[in-house]
Amino acid sequence: MLYQKIEKTIASLNLDTISDERKQTLKPLIDYIQSKVNENKNANLNFICTHNSRRSHLSQVWAQAAAHFYRLKNVYCYSGGTEATALFPMAAKTLELAGFEIEVLSEGKNPVYAIKYAENEQPIIGFSKTFDDAFNPKSEFATIMTCSHADANCPFISGAEKRIPIKYDDPKAFDNTPQQAEKYQERSNQIAAEMFYVFSKIKE
Repeated sequence: MLYQKIEKTIASLNLDTISDERKQTLKPLIDYIQSKVNENKNANLNFICTHNSRRSHLSQVWAQAAAHFYRLKNVYCYSGGTEATALFPMAAKTLELAGFEIEVLSEGKNPVYAIKYAENEQPIIGFSKTFDDAFNPKSEFATIMTCSHADANCPFISGAEKRIPIKYDDPKAFDNTPQQAEKYQERSNQIAAEMFYVFSKIKE
């Protein structure tokens, strides 16, 4: 079971707001996961953005939570960037407000977070890294490009079986503004709704 507060966040999502155009964008990810389920293989998903600081982490965490919610056991979610920076504190705070339990494992320029979504599941280890970091899979994975810059500037991901662009607007545009918290939550909810839509379509 997911934490109760995450369940409440999920209940507040409206999947009907996902447009037909976005559903077409999400379909290759559905098809990839379904093909792995059909073959009884692991579905390894690596969400990639330029700095691995906001959108890629939100996508990784919500996708893992969605897989757990729909009881899909062989789904493993990762994230990376074309360069490493840091998991932006407001992205972590937004996940915490959505119900995830977050513990800072180490501080510094690139803090390491333990992000838990259920009592009896291993936490997601969140920190900024490049997409080809040793922490991430080297083969048999799909790469999901969550920003236009990474998609345009990273034309080849070694080892990826499938490359799927699912782009999100960057909440960074609202950093240091009165709208910051609201816009991070808005983006997190959009990503959550789309990841739950994707996993709701998977048939075991």
